[in-house]
Amino acid sequence: MNELQQHWRRHKSYILYLLAVYVLGWSFTPYSQAFSSLFLGTVISLYNGWTMVRKVERFGQAVASGQKARSLGMMSRMAAAALAVFIAFRWPEQFSVGWIVLGLMTSYIVIIIDFFFQKPKGEER
Repeated sequence: MNELQQHWRRHKSYILYLLAVYVLGWSFTPYSQAFSSLFLGTVISLYNGWTMVRKVERFGQAVASGQKARSLGMMSRMAAAALAVFIAFRWPEQFSVGWIVLGLMTSYIVIIIDFFFQKPKGEER
């Protein structure tokens, strides 16, 4: 398994644990709107991370074989985020745009935290 796949598996497991926490918060706290919004944003964030990993692998294979490389799909990821915001505007009593945006940033936050915990010992950055 290559390094990108190892990182993706680790990030995916962290995000799935977070989603479980969000479901518990949604079910057992009075903050159901915040947790449902975080859940929706994080699911879209997980989807965007998955598509990015797939497209980066294809991009690398195309470059390695000397073929023309396609884009990494920024528009599809933006469309997924716009869908989440559309859902928040459609059902404002169940979802909040601010919490959805925070959920959309979850993958990036997980990547940054994981970077600091996976730093090799003895290496200064």
